[in-house]
Amino acid sequence: MKAKLTFATIALLLITTTVLHAQTEMADTMRSNGKIYVVVAVLATIFAGIFAYLVYLDRKITKAEKK
Repeated sequence: MKAKLTFATIALLLITTTVLHAQTEMADTMRSNGKIYVVVAVLATIFAGIFAYLVYLDRKITKAEKK
């Protein structure tokens, strides 16, 4: 049982380090090309849209509760 747990832990650490390395390379590439700002702008637009929709729903629900 202990050997299986150790193997699983080592495998998880190897996968995690590989993924983190790939993300770092991708972020560096996007930053050097200036595309990171496009990603940030898209994410900001999505979150602003979600926030606006939640405010809209809140007002609509408040109006329905008052009726």
